[in-house]
Amino acid sequence: MKKIIKAIPFVILALLAGFIYYYVALPAINIHSPGFWFFIIGALVVICIVVAITSIYKENKGPRYSVSIFHNKPFVIAISVTGIVIVIYIVGSIISSPMINANKYQKILKIKDSNFTEDIKEISFNKIPILDKDSAALLGSRKMGSIVEYVSQFEVGNNYTQINYNGVPTRVSPLLYGSFIKWFTNRSEGIPAYMQIDMTTQDVKLVKLTKGIHYSQSEYFGKNINRYLRFHYPTYIFDDINFEIDDEGVPYWICPVKDYTIGLFGGQTIGRVVIVNAVTGELKNYAVADVPTWVDRVYSAELLINLYDYYGTLKHGYWNTVFSQKDALQTTDGYNYIALDDDVWVYTGVTSVSRDESNVGFVLMNQRTAETRYYAISGAEEYSAMASAEGQVQHLNYRATFPLLLNIGGEPTYFIALKDSAGLVKKYAMVNISRYQIVAIGDTVNECEKTYLELLKSNNIDVQDTSKLPKVTGSISKIAEGVVDGNSHYYILLNNNDAIFDVEVVNFINIIKYNVGDTVTFTYSEGTESNTVLGVE
Repeated sequence: MKKIIKAIPFVILALLAGFIYYYVALPAINIHSPGFWFFIIGALVVICIVVAITSIYKENKGPRYSVSIFHNKPFVIAISVTGIVIVIYIVGSIISSPMINANKYQKILKIKDSNFTEDIKEISFNKIPILDKDSAALLGSRKMGSIVEYVSQFEVGNNYTQINYNGVPTRVSPLLYGSFIKWFTNRSEGIPAYMQIDMTTQDVKLVKLTKGIHYSQSEYFGKNINRYLRFHYPTYIFDDINFEIDDEGVPYWICPVKDYTIGLFGGQTIGRVVIVNAVTGELKNYAVADVPTWVDRVYSAELLINLYDYYGTLKHGYWNTVFSQKDALQTTDGYNYIALDDDVWVYTGVTSVSRDESNVGFVLMNQRTAETRYYAISGAEEYSAMASAEGQVQHLNYRATFPLLLNIGGEPTYFIALKDSAGLVKKYAMVNISRYQIVAIGDTVNECEKTYLELLKSNNIDVQDTSKLPKVTGSISKIAEGVVDGNSHYYILLNNNDAIFDVEVVNFINIIKYNVGDTVTFTYSEGTESNTVLGVE
């Protein structure tokens, strides 16, 4: 009895330590979670230590020889159970690996061979995201610094999730409490706003909320979004959660739930999605197929790329990736996002495992559905194209962002923003994928495209006939002039059409001859706010 009484403080201490670990680390209570196994193994180690300490001492007679603990039945049981659990974890890891299950890993992702010109139409330049995450973060920080009422209490989070917001490529990120004290003094009202950045115009907005965000990653206790999710779904293994807004601008946390399809820890994909209203804390649980269409990111880019690498490298089994590497393909080192079919798709090139300086094709992977399309178009690897673009402006020391994939004149084309040392976009480049020595540079996207099309023609490359693009003829009912990036634009309304037509004067100088009442014919590409004119007749 005395031994039991003496052991009580150790048991209480072990339970307290276990609770603190669980509250901080938040492991899922799920055999597929490595964190859960670490928690169990850690708890068993603590139990072994407690049993060992209590068995070393006799009742009021000092310590025994330490070797005697190995004759103590409770200690032997505890150490044996700990060893068995560790062995199960190691064996489970091995039998879940691609080395054992190469065929299963290779089939996780379904690949569809697709046609580039059919899938990727020429898009209006007001739909092209010209900013990367780093540039967006820079603009967000500068905007935050100008908001006097918030800058002393809050800072901008580093989320900057790329979404399609009402058809416009946009990055959004919540504000965070500046410190524990600032959380304590502001927690009742919550976080008052989030940052919204238009990736096409570089317009930055601090969107103020009528009711503050009360569930976030900068909360400290029960309303911390990770702890809030864990206590509601103790068995779910969550992937990285994302901050998004719906079509009305309401902030949400999108929380993908991992699903392991091979053994204990292998074949990771996404099985469900929990959506949390960041203001009210309301939770909704969806199967992946039922996720609302306004949600853009269920599968992370990293997960999709890993799944494609399994597909590309394991065609002939695991050992082929180690030795002969026959037909083994993998993604290139980098990716970007493209807006397509009102979803966000991950773009990356596909090259051989030897990582030469050329691609054999590229893939687009839908972040909401995991639909994956492969395009067998060989050409320059992205970093080679970036180097070509930087070489055209080497005297300015501009740095190239990772390319976007566009259809320009029917040609697969890398579109690259060029940034100065301050991280601001200064110029644009278009590089032909098949012939990366064809590089066009421009101060505006329209100027860059014009130069690029001229280079294609001078290199005897057939440019897609613009006669296939939509045309409209009508009488001019109104003309307004504006300046964008230092270039004059005419915005024109026709009497028989509700759309606004954007004409860049530098490309169509004859537009200044037209007045209200004149009849004009436009060739254009459609946009959300205005149609970009590609030809004036």
